[in-house]
Formats: sequence, C-alpha cells, structure tokens
Amino acid sequence: MIVRYWGTRGSIATISPDTQLYGGNTPCVSVAKDEHLLILDAGSGIHRLSQAKYYTDFDEIHIILSHLHMDHIQGLGFFEPFFSAESVVHIWGPPSAKHSLQARLSRYLSPPLFPFTINEFQCDLHIHEMHQEQFILGPFEIQTRYVCHPGPTLGIRIDTSTSTCTYIPDHELYLGSVNFPHNPTWTTGYDLAHNTDLLIHDAQYTEQEYNQRIGWGHSTISQAIAFAKIANAKKLRIFHHNPNHSDNQIDQIMTRFVNEKEIEIGVAKEGSTEELP
Repeated sequence: MIVRYWGTRGSIATISPDTQLYGGNTPCVSVAKDEHLLILDAGSGIHRLSQAKYYTDFDEIHIILSHLHMDHIQGLGFFEPFFSAESVVHIWGPPSAKHSLQARLSRYLSPPLFPFTINEFQCDLHIHEMHQEQFILGPFEIQTRYVCHPGPTLGIRIDTSTSTCTYIPDHELYLGSVNFPHNPTWTTGYDLAHNTDLLIHDAQYTEQEYNQRIGWGHSTISQAIAFAKIANAKKLRIFHHNPNHSDNQIDQIMTRFVNEKEIEIGVAKEGSTEELP
C-alpha cells in the first residue's frame, strides 16, 4: 500500500515561501496498491495529483470524500479525468438528511460558484452515497464511520491483506468522546483507528488556539497523539495543518513532542510518500 500526500493544509489553501516544507494545498491523499487507486478527499491538492498524471496507470479512479466542506472538495472541478470520455471515475461521499450526494456536490459545481455543472463531466461518472458501512474495492476493504465534525463527516479505514491506513482529517476528539481519552470505545473514530498501521489525523490547533475554537470541529496535536496511543496505532501523521502556521511554527510546536516514545509521530508533508508493508 503506497500512501502519498498531495494536500495537507486545512481550511484554506496557503501557498507561500513559509509553507513549502509541509505544504499549502488543502486535503488530498492517495492510496494505491497494484492497479487500484483511491483518492481521499478532493481539496486543492487533487489538482497537483492531476498535474502529475498520477492517475494514468490505474484502470478506475475512486474519489472518497470524508465530507463536503469547501477545503475538501474545491479541487474537484480541476481534476482532468472528469473531462476525458475514456476515464471511469467513482465519487463516494455522505449525503445529508435532506439532500443527495449529487445535489450537495452540485451546489458547488454549478454557477455562480463554478462555470459548469457536474452533469457536463465527460467521463463515465458514478456517484455512490456512503453512510456507516463496509465494502470492498479491489484489494481494499473500506470501513466508514461518522466522526465529530460539523455536518455529515466520515472517518475512513482502509485494510489490505498486509496493512491498514486510517484517514480522519477533520475530527473534534473532545466533543466526540465521554471523558477523553479515558473511555476509548466511546470516542468517535476509535474503531477505525484501533491497531492501524498508519493514522492520518486532524491536529489543526495548539491548546491555546483550541480553547478559543471549541465546537469548530478540530483537534490539537496533543489530543491526536493521545488518540493514537489509546487506539494502539503504529504511526501517526499530523494532518490538516492550520493555515496560520508556517513551517517554522509547526516545527516549533512539534519540539514539545520529541520525547514521545510510545508511537512514531510525524508531520504529513505535501509531496511525500510512504509505503506500508
């Protein structure tokens, strides 16, 4: 299983000399195995994936949306395979209580926000609605569960015969738990992260920032680390970086956690790749 980070920033794209190391594009992560490709979220990072032609070696493309906030779908209209009649593209994501997934996507992919509609895509397009469920795509066994974040939001667990990756890009752990972190099974997302090889998790705020933004739907780095520990994750990648944090600020924040020994902690870097066994 090959995991590659195309966008790691949260909330809004922040491209500047101060964000070159960890990246300024909004969320997009690819997971590939053999001829099968999953694209997790379609923030501005999916445009970078598209420019790199990373999709060309795969027969079908599956885009799995954790939720439909703008920073996670703003790159959809700039994904080249949508405009090729030879492409087969599947979009998976959560509907709302009142609107279908296609209707929700069409709010963005239509005038005045976008110059054309989703019905004008030229590819062989398939739209699949997801709730809490489990299904198989090629070598991937995919499990989704709702997590604590404004609007219908899914965490995603991807299992193969040899490894597991868990993707929870937007998640407010303190509001999605009873007495966090002391009741693991009552913490949203726990069953997705339990014993995973790689946990990619929201860690947008410092403690001081979080105290001023309770209810906004995000976690702190220390909360993400505590969650990874109780879930017995092998690796944690800090994700959904605060758009106000420069590379230097992220490095300074992470120095507080250099002595953590129970788990391998790293910061997700746009453009980097890691391979799970």
